Amino acid sequence: MRVKNLIQIYTGDGRGKTTAALGLALRAIGAGKKVAMVQFMKKGIYSEHRAIEKYRLPILIESFGIGYYKIMNDKHTKAEHQRAAQKALNRAKELIKKGKYDIIILDEINVAVGFGLVDVNELISILTANGAGRKSEIILTGRRAHPRLKKLADLVTEMKNVKHPFDKGIIARKGIEY
Repeated sequence: MRVKNLIQIYTGDGRGKTTAALGLALRAIGAGKKVAMVQFMKKGIYSEHRAIEKYRLPILIESFGIGYYKIMNDKHTKAEHQRAAQKALNRAKELIKKGKYDIIILDEINVAVGFGLVDVNELISILTANGAGRKSEIILTGRRAHPRLKKLADLVTEMKNVKHPFDKGIIARKGIEY
């Protein structure tokens, strides 16, 4: 049986979705695969950016966010967030179409879909455009994956929050949560 390039989803309210995707990226480059990560909704330089640069890891990482989208009291309009998310989606589409990368991670895409910043129908169209002939394994991360995406995916991992330091008032720590 010929194994096609699969669609994987890391979702759920627990921590570790992006971390799991980055672990897969590390394993993939160790096996000689080419990896790209398109970050939706994330703005700035995170520890993964620093590590990729510092250790010259062969991972393309691009962020297109203008900051996390907040429905209330956001300094940006929903339309501004939608434009940023659309730029990320267009870049993802370009990378998928070119077929240069073995693994393409669409980080926080599930959240972007959930907030209506990315149209789920457009995303599904991109993911299914070449069918079994698609050259890249696609990883979708973020909370609340859309049911249609879960149905389409070959693998869905749901992170469940059982216990977290945040519950005790411990804020996110650099190098651990971001």
